[in-house]
Amino acid sequence: MSLRIHLSLLSVLLLNNCNNKKESVATVINETVIFETKLSKKIDETSGLEYFNEGLITHNDSGDDAKLYLFSQTGELLEEFVVNDAVNNDWEDIAMDESYLYIGDSGNNYGNRKNLNIVITDHLNGFKKMGEINFNYAHQEDFKSRNKHPYDAEALIAVDDQLVLFSKNREELTTELFLIPKQAGDYELTSVRSFDAKALITGGDYNEALKMVALVGYDRARNQYLFTLQNFNLNSLEQVEMNRLELPLKGKQIEAIKIIDANTFWITSEDEGGGYPMLYKVKR
Repeated sequence: MSLRIHLSLLSVLLLNNCNNKKESVATVINETVIFETKLSKKIDETSGLEYFNEGLITHNDSGDDAKLYLFSQTGELLEEFVVNDAVNNDWEDIAMDESYLYIGDSGNNYGNRKNLNIVITDHLNGFKKMGEINFNYAHQEDFKSRNKHPYDAEALIAVDDQLVLFSKNREELTTELFLIPKQAGDYELTSVRSFDAKALITGGDYNEALKMVALVGYDRARNQYLFTLQNFNLNSLEQVEMNRLELPLKGKQIEAIKIIDANTFWITSEDEGGGYPMLYKVKR
């Protein structure tokens, strides 16, 4: 049965011309879950989503082997793929282009990791590992373990010849954008844009035809949100606006999203201990 929630328009995003200025986000409109189903408990921490072979491919975040899982659009687990020579420290998202699937081993809950990376795999050749993109944050000097810090990131998209990493800023509830070349190597990251999402961003997707980015995240009250960035262009990031839409899934742990069309999205949630991971189709 569909779940429906009606929310009023709160306010409009304020646009600022400064390239790395925080942007306020506030648009909230109607959302409907038009389909939902349980997923296999093998993917109880589903944390990334891409299309593959007419199905959807995902992975667990930490605590699993270096595996990808293919399931149908009705939720049946179809196949498992081992990514040889890779380690799942804390896989948080995946992004795909015509040649490769990129796995963001970017989870950094306590801000103490020094082995952050993105695994490059050949999805046309059984997800063979082709290389590794290693990165660190330019302004990070303190690697002490703590709960609130700006050095976590859980959303990854592929745009043109770049990967875009969106931070999960546990300190300020903003999201910062970092650009990373798709080539294997070592990189030091500096933010190119920041949005005041008032939420912890946990997953992302980009649709080239729509020029749209979709993100998911939650606030400290466990309200779940879907964010859209229209007319997304790496050459004019200062003009990008962000809209926030509240999902009727409060209390869930949403960590992955895939765009279906301009108004429809696949999202998955973790099992939250004792339940099942879930697949939802959401329409706005």
